Amino acid sequence: MDKSPQIKQINASGLVLLGCGKMGSAMLQGWLDAGVLPASVSVIDPYPSKWLNGLVDHGLSLNKKLPSNPAVCILAVKPQMMGDATPQVVALGGGETVFVSIAAGTTLAALESFVGAGSRVVRAMPNTPAAIGRGITALIPNSHCSAGNLGMAQELLQAVGQTVILEEEAQMDAVTAVSGSGPAYVFHLIEALAQAGAAQGLPEELAMQLAKATVGGAGQLAEDSHDSPSQLRINVTSPNGTTAAALDVLMSEEDGLRPLLSRTVAAARKRSEELG
Repeated sequence: MDKSPQIKQINASGLVLLGCGKMGSAMLQGWLDAGVLPASVSVIDPYPSKWLNGLVDHGLSLNKKLPSNPAVCILAVKPQMMGDATPQVVALGGGETVFVSIAAGTTLAALESFVGAGSRVVRAMPNTPAAIGRGITALIPNSHCSAGNLGMAQELLQAVGQTVILEEEAQMDAVTAVSGSGPAYVFHLIEALAQAGAAQGLPEELAMQLAKATVGGAGQLAEDSHDSPSQLRINVTSPNGTTAAALDVLMSEEDGLRPLLSRTVAAARKRSEELG
């Protein structure tokens, strides 16, 4: 398969990855699968995994001197570590290198202050399904980025799932609350559904198997179907049936799922704003 112009540029100029934990590793695997050469990648990570060390044998540079003008530098460290970690890449700032940050709550202005005034910065919010290529990432560039810079960042993040471009940075806190933190809500839904099944007499292992498959399958159906989630719900709800009885509880205007999730997302957004 022919490599895209963006991948060719990365292979020619280099990609720097600052931090290679679970998310960084998932993204790196996606990039390698998309055609990025290990020899074009430089990683800075104080505690490299066995997998990452293994890539050194294929040409990856680990904790060594960085290329002088890489095409892109990914900031994949936690927000509270950004101030301590970015001095290692600040020499790349202010030039042609595009910085892509996946740190929650860290604004474009703050990122630019970390890596240098005039730097090309794209703020991104991926989520953990990126580990299986099913993530979704929202992106917003700063004013120094060209359409090509944003396109490169978008292509890199499409290697681990879908991408969306935001109209304004203020939307990022809500994105963080919905899709960034959202997988945790779904995981807890699986836990709660399995526990409810066990409380009704099912063996715990069977209840968990049923809950995982039901949530996973329903999510895939919702994503693939031409029908809206509302219509899909209606399709499986017979009048006066078991699903209708359950939805009477779940859709309560006072203490049902909708008001609960509204409070949940509001709390996550508030925390994202505080981090910023």
